[in-house]
Amino acid sequence: MTGPGPAAGPVLAAIRTRRVTRALTDEPVRAEDLHTVLRSARYAPHAGNRRLHRFVAVDRQHLLDAIRLFSPGMLQRPKALIAICVDENRVRAYGFPPHKPGPFIDVGTAAATMLLAAHSLGLGAGPVTSFSKAAVATLLGLDPGVTPHLMVCLGHPAPEQPPGMNRARDPWDDFVQWNRG
Repeated sequence: MTGPGPAAGPVLAAIRTRRVTRALTDEPVRAEDLHTVLRSARYAPHAGNRRLHRFVAVDRQHLLDAIRLFSPGMLQRPKALIAICVDENRVRAYGFPPHKPGPFIDVGTAAATMLLAAHSLGLGAGPVTSFSKAAVATLLGLDPGVTPHLMVCLGHPAPEQPPGMNRARDPWDDFVQWNRG
């Protein structure tokens, strides 16, 4: 077995230092940075190498404010967001049975990739899943069968951040089970 590759240091450092950002400044997100975060999702793993998702980038303040009204999980006030949507028509056409987890796992891998991309650009970011899917779909003008499942909120981190939701930390080993031969 060989040791970690040359990129392991910076990649692991990014994974270890990325945090959910709950307080953002009023500074807008540059269009170039929003495009970079958005494009990073294409490199996330996805089921069957199919494009079963749609992504909607939002940076108009009035639309961000309207979405926030229907998103109790959106603690931050983002200057941009990317909604990750499942195109249920494409999912069916591809042959996924209803409620199979593949397309929803892909939402998570796209979000994780975008969160790391935002972090690499010095942006603050946080995922939001607590929102009215119907209201957000309407506000975004989504086609029937395209449903938002997660939003990645983006902005510049404020110098002071509220404490995390749960400050108590259990030892990592309490969550790991080894099955060795």
